[in-house]
Amino acid sequence: MISTRTPHVLYCAAIAAAMLASTIAHADTVALKANLQPSSEVPPRVSKGHGALDATFDTNTRQLTWTATYADLSGPVTMAHFHGPAPVGQNAKVQVPVDKRALASPMTGQATLTEQQVSDLMAGQWYFNVHTQENPTGEIRGQVMPSN
Repeated sequence: MISTRTPHVLYCAAIAAAMLASTIAHADTVALKANLQPSSEVPPRVSKGHGALDATFDTNTRQLTWTATYADLSGPVTMAHFHGPAPVGQNAKVQVPVDKRALASPMTGQATLTEQQVSDLMAGQWYFNVHTQENPTGEIRGQVMPSN
């Protein structure tokens, strides 16, 4: 004998399954950010420059996608990069360069990361910096961290 509650139980189970599927789909993307400041450069710079990096990382495809904005720099941007692995206050080698044709604000780009790069990025060991002619080693920088 089928209970009159069976449709209600099935309905609730379907709702729960849909919510779980939605949560799993969102869990595949990690939002990242960095506050770009001259005081974060190593050594620190004197500049009125500032900026922000907003990025997402897709854990399934290992795709990093970003938008970086900046203003009030000492001159035109000559290059920009993701660097790592390094904690705040230390320098590291370039991991992902920004295409030279995409240096105007807002900078946008994407790259597929290696497993080691993913580990370092997710551990908070990457930073983003923007270089100018007056500051060839970087004018503004920020540690890339989860935005939540």
